Amino acid sequence: MASFPVPGFTGSPLARVDIERDKPAWFEEQRIHPAARLLRLDGLKPVLDEDGRLSWGPLSEAPAGVGLALLGLIDDAPRFVALTASPAEGDQRGESIAIARTMTEPGASATYAAARSLVDWHARHRFCANCGRPTSVARSGWARFCLAVEGGCGAEHFPRTDPVVIMLAEHEGRVLLGRNVRAPYGFYSALAGFLEVGESIEEAVARELNEEAGVVVTSVRYVTSQPWPFPSQLMIACIATVESDALTLDTNELGDALWATKDEVRAALAGDPDTAFRVPFPIAIAHTLLTAWVNGA
Repeated sequence: MASFPVPGFTGSPLARVDIERDKPAWFEEQRIHPAARLLRLDGLKPVLDEDGRLSWGPLSEAPAGVGLALLGLIDDAPRFVALTASPAEGDQRGESIAIARTMTEPGASATYAAARSLVDWHARHRFCANCGRPTSVARSGWARFCLAVEGGCGAEHFPRTDPVVIMLAEHEGRVLLGRNVRAPYGFYSALAGFLEVGESIEEAVARELNEEAGVVVTSVRYVTSQPWPFPSQLMIACIATVESDALTLDTNELGDALWATKDEVRAALAGDPDTAFRVPFPIAIAHTLLTAWVNGA
């Protein structure tokens, strides 16, 4: 079996205790627990201590009147996040990724990913999509309800995750890499796209590769997945065998594309300054996917 590193933003030590989330009394017990801690965020950016670990403080640091979400338990200690961010702050993506890349604590990026996605979802779903009335935080911070007793329609809303396929097209020992039109010169990655309604993973892989590069897929194999908290996606990594290496690029999406051998990909993954292209950083699943491919996935 091919070996590859654990994808970034996975491996959190959180015990999510979903079975307890509907119990307000249990939530209150966790809130007043002497070991309860609050994840420190700067907007949506993670805050690290001097050792590169996630910074946690007392719940008293949460702004007055702001809701709390119980992320879960770490070593039986309740871990919370304050639902303070607003869409107007922007997603702070670049800064957040840069900080996440410096985390030294195993699983910390995954804990941050859960918190970030949850905070961002609450900020974007303060009103009911069904009737437009304000919603209330529910299920220990893992839902928002449009309460009928407050004049609402009774709809229940839960945090969503958008599935994205990310894939390497493979033909006769080489894989296809593309440079997005917004990417820096020399930066290449796997192709990717959102999975559409009524579509399987395999169908999405085949459609995206054909739309963006004009290649025809004959088979698809799943490799791994990754939560990507910008704002909340599930990256589904695959490798697809294609009929031909002839390309017809969608120039609205791709500025360029190339076929790379395993030796070329290995050099790029190693950061060889003489390579013809650069690849994503290790926390990105494209890096994991390329590593898996050169190792025989």
